[in-house]
Amino acid sequence: MTAVADIELPTAEVAEEAKNALRPLSEIVRSRSFRGVKLTVKRGGASVEVTVPRSAYILFLELLGHLAEGDAVTIVPIHAELTTQQAADLLNVSRPHLVRLLGTGAIPFRKVGTHRRLLAKDVFRYRAEQRERSEVALRELAAASQDLRLYDK
Repeated sequence: MTAVADIELPTAEVAEEAKNALRPLSEIVRSRSFRGVKLTVKRGGASVEVTVPRSAYILFLELLGHLAEGDAVTIVPIHAELTTQQAADLLNVSRPHLVRLLGTGAIPFRKVGTHRRLLAKDVFRYRAEQRERSEVALRELAAASQDLRLYDK
């Protein structure tokens, strides 16, 4: 996996191109019968026609959306093994904090010599669980503030 520091942000020109491409390409997905899309790629005098599955096309649109916003994007295979620094970068936490999490058993890992290795799927699962806990807590706080009428005037 590429280190976060090695990822380059898209230029303004790339972001604009992505934005212009995203609009018309997104329309294709709105159809309920959409299963995939047939693409024709022309290069010089030759052309190649391929069918792209729905899931890959939607992922491509998501990539374009991030580029249009000026965000850099990297793809991490779900079965990739990550270093503690790579996992910490994905979770947006410090490496020492991640190591403490590993000590509590919150995320499974294995040791290769003295180094810890984590599966990307376990890091993504932990991140999803944390987001769900945060959303539940936020809903509970909102409900409590309504019950207490904290925002009534």
